[in-house]
Amino acid sequence: MPAEIKTVTDIHEIGQAQWDKCAGSDNPFVSFAFLSAMEDSASTCAENGWQPFHLVLKNEDGLVIGIVPLYVKAHSYGEYVFDWAWAEAYERAGGQYYPKLQSAVPFSPVPGPRLLVTNDHPDPDSVRRMLIEGLSMLPEKLGMATLHVTFCSGDESQKMRNAGFLTRTGLQYHWHNRDYQTFDDFLGALNSRKRKNLRKERKQVLEAGYTFKALRGDDLKPEHWDRFYHFYRDTSDRKWGQAYLTRQFFELLHERLRKRTVLVAAFHDDEMVAGALNLIGSETLYGRNWGTMDRAPLLHFETCYYQAIDIAIEHGLKTVEAGAQGEHKIQRGYEPVITHSTHLIADPGLRRAVSQFLAQEQDHIAQNQEFIKSEHSPYRQDQG
Repeated sequence: MPAEIKTVTDIHEIGQAQWDKCAGSDNPFVSFAFLSAMEDSASTCAENGWQPFHLVLKNEDGLVIGIVPLYVKAHSYGEYVFDWAWAEAYERAGGQYYPKLQSAVPFSPVPGPRLLVTNDHPDPDSVRRMLIEGLSMLPEKLGMATLHVTFCSGDESQKMRNAGFLTRTGLQYHWHNRDYQTFDDFLGALNSRKRKNLRKERKQVLEAGYTFKALRGDDLKPEHWDRFYHFYRDTSDRKWGQAYLTRQFFELLHERLRKRTVLVAAFHDDEMVAGALNLIGSETLYGRNWGTMDRAPLLHFETCYYQAIDIAIEHGLKTVEAGAQGEHKIQRGYEPVITHSTHLIADPGLRRAVSQFLAQEQDHIAQNQEFIKSEHSPYRQDQG
């Protein structure tokens, strides 16, 4: 049994060795390097509504055996699982929705583990149960209305559902590597119309004079990050009105994770005009941010999707996760995948209303996934 369960507001109170022993090496987004870069660069802080509040479980010897990356949120920005309507309804009824508790990778709709367990524990499920119990106690203890765990694994979602959390599903579009050796092998798996369209799109971009480099490790220079940050700020300001990631975040990312970072840089007349930031996991290439000052047609598809597929094939990665939303990804070989979130809601009236909403939403999403697979798949029937 644990001697202590507590929360900390600084990831350095836990330390890299104990954090990564729980987080593992498969998913870079839950690593100490990535999340500490968020905190140390003030990208996640109380001032911008992302106060770190990590849940930590220790055994009787004082060793960390479980962690939940956790934040106190003053709003619902940067999450990609939208609960604005829930907040509005609750506050209209006289409740206080914010602040709330959020277990997530900030600003990143990346599926992955949220109940992190030390890799040498003999009974990891027991640790997960204790972490869930710890999460369940927090809202009442802190006087908060809700707690949310977004983009968790399906297994974690089920365990939290068993503990009384409401579960929610969503759709993302991921590319799956069916042992392709080349991009042409992948094209060969598509039906003839989609194959012809992809070849045409790639040809148009190249004929327009664009070239691409997958920059990694020491090939990434400060001038590349300066340019990419300029793209990021422009995209954030136009789409969301706020850029959470500071320039220092990218410096720390380079310092701490450059071997697992790939920046796809697009050039025109030797000038970098677009970029797509990716992180490499044990089996997955994760697309993260994209930006450009060039509004050329098809440049986004090449930089973010086709170049990512090239990298995945070259490195033998099984999956490309290209972020949230985007049914336009389907015709480019990306397939619908269910994502999972869970929600603990204290108020009985709000819980009842949200539960009804989620049941209807889940049916719609499941039907939509099957419809897409059957009616819109770009793959030949023998490749489905």
